[in-house]
Amino acid sequence: MQAAIYGPAGPELTANERDFFRDADPAGYIVFRRNCLDQEQLLRLTDGLRDLSGRPDVPIMIDQEGGRVMRMRPPNWPAFPAADAFARLYQAAPSSAIEAARSNARAIALTLRSGGINVNCLPLLDVRQEGAHDIIGDRALGAEPMQVAALGRAVLDGMASAGVVGVVKHMPGHGRALVDSHKELPVVAASAEELESDLEPFERLRSAPMGMTSHVVYTAWDPDHPASLSPTVIGDIIRGRIGFDGWLMSDDLGMEALSGDAGTRAAGVVAAGCDVALHCNGDMAEMVLVASAVPAMSAESEARLARAMATALVEDEGPDLAEALAKRDALLALV
Repeated sequence: MQAAIYGPAGPELTANERDFFRDADPAGYIVFRRNCLDQEQLLRLTDGLRDLSGRPDVPIMIDQEGGRVMRMRPPNWPAFPAADAFARLYQAAPSSAIEAARSNARAIALTLRSGGINVNCLPLLDVRQEGAHDIIGDRALGAEPMQVAALGRAVLDGMASAGVVGVVKHMPGHGRALVDSHKELPVVAASAEELESDLEPFERLRSAPMGMTSHVVYTAWDPDHPASLSPTVIGDIIRGRIGFDGWLMSDDLGMEALSGDAGTRAAGVVAAGCDVALHCNGDMAEMVLVASAVPAMSAESEARLARAMATALVEDEGPDLAEALAKRDALLALV
């Protein structure tokens, strides 16, 4: 099994993609808005990816956060609020906010499962910081670490109740970035002491099944490499200080925070300690470079993946989609 995750280019698999994915045997797949037209088409795509892998539990991922970041959109799928809605409710009624976040996450997961998707890149555990770039902004669950952790746990539990595995991101914290890592490399100059608050939500949820690194330089830990490419940050901070032992993926290799071609980036994140390299844009030439550069996943990484995919409680008898949405809306109406 190759230490890579790939995204198909469009709503249907091409013959070239089928051949490539079959030969490469990647650890998993990710879908984007370009891949999600309607329910029937999405199921056909995800069923095809699952058949190619030969693994019923192959991770098929998406970024379905709500607000600005939704790959599956109305009118074919429900709209979901940004995380800030739950952060604001928490200020008035913490227990109601936690229940609203759990209900919302269950509703998201029920929607994803109906389209054949079993992993969601959520929750963000980035602590919102005043004056930082808006790339996190209203996607954050708050500006206080304990609040972020409490709401993040509700999101993980809500998704797991409907059979979807969560991914905590962006380790070890993207909240202080002053620029958008999609476009350039953020450098965070905060001290190790100041960064303690960024680490706290990840420490509290260290048992999360999956995590995603950030393409951010933290000068207090490694002034020369972004976290995704830093053995120091991954080994000493994410695996050591935080204590995270889940399946760890890089953020998207296509982001302009990184330099070098796709193969160089992919090899670098795996060498630094990520279990798997995440390549999203569906460009076949780039995927071939990644495939030529990354090794097979290690036995340790395969074990982490197996543990992660076993965490979702598919047989849960919780509320259906309409009930979960209604409960969320009633609670959010409190503020």
